[in-house]
Formats: sequence, structure tokens, C-alpha cells
Amino acid sequence: MAYRAAVFDLDGTLLNTLSDLADSGNELLASYGMPPHPEPAFRYFVGNGSRKLMERILPGKSAEEIDEALARYKAIYEKRLTAKTKPYAGIAEMLSELKARGVRMAVCTNKHISAAEALIRKYFPADIFDAYEGDRPGVPRKPDPAHVNIVLEKMNVRPEETVYLGDSGVDMQTAVNAKALPIGVLWGFREKDELLENGAKILLSQPSELLEKVDFLNNKQG
Repeated sequence: MAYRAAVFDLDGTLLNTLSDLADSGNELLASYGMPPHPEPAFRYFVGNGSRKLMERILPGKSAEEIDEALARYKAIYEKRLTAKTKPYAGIAEMLSELKARGVRMAVCTNKHISAAEALIRKYFPADIFDAYEGDRPGVPRKPDPAHVNIVLEKMNVRPEETVYLGDSGVDMQTAVNAKALPIGVLWGFREKDELLENGAKILLSQPSELLEKVDFLNNKQG
């Protein structure tokens, strides 16, 4: 079938944020007198929201201590949000072509909403996405489909008309739970096997393959 909409994860899918996430996490650890983790380790620490990141790099802390660490981490990350982050090669061209075809587009991320908004505004044209959702109170995080359901309602498209792109098992579970087509990207933070084990139906080695492997309805021609 032809699809009308594409929903994207942010970190590891549209943007390579790993260095800034790792640097921020390690700065936080240093403030507690703890040793840093190597940057590749953060590929597995991130993906379930900033609070879960705190729990993973600060094991054994109480809920109150995690709350305090999270506030400190957000302040640290805000200062280096765009220091090393950049879109993956080919992302801008892929988004531009989808836009030209009239495909509706949205972002759903477990990153806290203030950081997600800042990154989207920094790296993408103002009119490229029809909606976006990030981690905020009252809405469950991925793999719960709540965020996807919200953006689909805003775009007035059905799940079966939608592809969902992400780089992790959480993303593939989200797509399955939302009843969208799960597409795994291989340029992000996780591996092929994780994507397949969690429901990926299509794998992409580079962004341009999306337009080769998925049939999108040209909404601007009807």
C-alpha cells in the first residue's frame, strides 16, 4: 500500500546526539566524584528517557537522589545541547523529498520535551514537521504508543497509513504497539539484531533507501 505519513525517532535516527549525551552524562558523574563511561556505552544507556539514563549511570540511588541528578543533568545538557550534535548524512535530503511529495511528518522521542524542541528548531526547517512529541508529564514514554497516537491525530492520518522510523528495539516496539510499519535504521545507536527481534519489517542502511523501499502516496498530486 501507499503510505501518507512518516514518524521519526530523534536521537540516533535524525540526529547523532551521542557525543553531547555522553559528555553531559560524564560531566554529571564527575560532579559526584565518579569515573566516566566510554562514549559507546551511552548507546545503551539512552533511549528510554532522561530519568532512565540517570538510573543507569547512577545505580543504587534513591528516587529523591535521581530527581536531583536529573535536574542537574538537564542543566548540564542544555549548555552543550548542540556542541557536537548534527543530522546524519542524507537526512535533510530525505526529509525534503518527503515534504515535496506531501508526506506528513512528525517526531516522537523519549528525550525531555524542552531539549527535543530546541534541537528540532536548531537543525530542521520550521515547516518540515507537522507535529512532535517528547517526554513530558502525564504521557507515558515509548514503547507505549501514546506519543505516536497524539501526532497521528494532529496529522489526521491512520496508523496503517504511517511508517515509523527508529534505531532501537524500543522504537520498533513503539511502531508495533501503534500499528504503524516498523522501519529500523542501521546508522544509529543500536544493532540490526535488536531491531529485527523487536519487530522491524524493513531495515535502512542510509536515509535515501526509505524512498526506494517504501511506497509513499504523492499527496500533492491527489
